[in-house]
Amino acid sequence: MAEFLQFLVAGLKSGSVYALVALGFTIVYAATGAINFAQGEFFMLGGMVGAWLTHAGLPLPAAALIAIIGTAGFAALFEVLAIRPVGSGDPLRIIMVTIGGSVLIRQLSLHVFGPNELTLPAFSDGASVSIFGAVVERQVIWIWAITAVAVAALVLLYGKTSFGLGMRSTALNADAARLVGIDTRTMGTASFALAAALGAVAGLAVAPLTQTAFDVGAVMSVKGFAAAILGGLGNPMAAVGGGLVIGVLESLTAGYINPLYKDGVAFIVLLGVLFIRPQGLFAVLRREKA
Repeated sequence: MAEFLQFLVAGLKSGSVYALVALGFTIVYAATGAINFAQGEFFMLGGMVGAWLTHAGLPLPAAALIAIIGTAGFAALFEVLAIRPVGSGDPLRIIMVTIGGSVLIRQLSLHVFGPNELTLPAFSDGASVSIFGAVVERQVIWIWAITAVAVAALVLLYGKTSFGLGMRSTALNADAARLVGIDTRTMGTASFALAAALGAVAGLAVAPLTQTAFDVGAVMSVKGFAAAILGGLGNPMAAVGGGLVIGVLESLTAGYINPLYKDGVAFIVLLGVLFIRPQGLFAVLRREKA
């Protein structure tokens, strides 16, 4: 039982990171109707910029803040310069631009930060804690807390603020949103910035446990996308559920079958959902319940 709980803790840790990345996919999809395959690179940028700044002597809180704001600003600039001129009303063109952008960001990061892995200090010192016999590192608790706060903030943003309602209106019908005075261009830029900020937070949170490098974004893009597809694109809570499910499945596969198969779980889930339940697992459950 203790062994199973340990695998469960590891799965929820990875799943929380996937959930943050999946939220980024969901936010951009909700505002533009397209998939942002550069989302994994925003995850990479958050961790790399934060680690690079701490190595340069900046305190961790300041480095993390600059990494998050800088990544969000870079994403907003990317949307204005690369997405907006070619992507209006055409999700396929947006997808192609984000794929090209992800390659460009990765190569620029290689030249700026170098090929080596970078480390980031843990957010707090102290020994691991024990929960029902499972050892939980303090950084894992930080990851869980950050994910919970991010989800709560998004729920409030979408449900209680005029800005969030504007984003939802743009997603439902951009033309109608423009007719009632909503600046849909601003909503698109804001969606990229917000998604990038979440990706950067995820990159910063996991870097103390795994280190980070210029090429970690591609795999994270696939796993975050798989989580968003599994849950159902466009729904933040479903994206979180998808991320947690994939994280736990990966951990159980590594623990009880073979660690070599762990990274294949997200691909299998992605293909399975696309072939069998393209609308997403939790979307189906909600409809069946209704």
